[in-house]
Amino acid sequence: MRYEFKYVVKNSDLDRLRSMILPFVTIDKFAEVDDNHQYTVRSIYFDTSRFDFYYEKIEGIKNRKKVRLRGYDKVDGNNIVFFEIKRKYDVPIMKFRAPVAFEDALDMFRSRNINGQVVSNEFFPKGNENSKRFFYQVFSKNLRPVVLVVYEREAYLAKMDNTVRLTFDKNLRSKAYPSIDNLFEENKLSQAFSGRFILEVKFNDHFPSWLNPIIASLSLKKQSASKYVISMDSSRVINTFTKSTLFTRSHFPS
Repeated sequence: MRYEFKYVVKNSDLDRLRSMILPFVTIDKFAEVDDNHQYTVRSIYFDTSRFDFYYEKIEGIKNRKKVRLRGYDKVDGNNIVFFEIKRKYDVPIMKFRAPVAFEDALDMFRSRNINGQVVSNEFFPKGNENSKRFFYQVFSKNLRPVVLVVYEREAYLAKMDNTVRLTFDKNLRSKAYPSIDNLFEENKLSQAFSGRFILEVKFNDHFPSWLNPIIASLSLKKQSASKYVISMDSSRVINTFTKSTLFTRSHFPS
């Protein structure tokens, strides 16, 4: 179980916020390889014909879920992607992740073979189990890809407690009704959140006390900031197509 607090920050406050947190954090290992200490996050979100997951978030349903395919950076022959279910139980969050090579993921969608080449190791001991959870949701609820969400993530870990993670999610952009093959597409994305980025604070037990005066000095307020909902709205997903259009088109690889 994890807790996740979100804040919407003006781009003009980025440098100030970064300088204020730097005495308390180290760069996340996944961001160290890039000169800007960031990496690109790519997610295709799935939903039902009634957009149940979208409306559960809008209506503030306490127990809800998101189902997504997630990848990172640019496509290459060694890309590992993740079948993910993110569940929220009122405030705490739990994730179920299954890593798989991107080409194998495409093949699993094509063949509907949920027992494909999922990576299972010491870091993901329940990879196969989580893959079956993912495809159970996809096939039992007849889920389809509804939006591709892409952004750059600048990531840090707290020095005093490395279970505390801070991320700046920047340059949010999206595409409505992608195919699974489009996970690493970049050319046809539109901006979803101009002039602002999302600060996320993730922790297991206690919100870091050193962060409180920083949050206060920038007049930030904890709030809902779902990148899925923002992208759905900016792409006008629900208004652009009828439900019958969505479910008569093929978005899985052929």
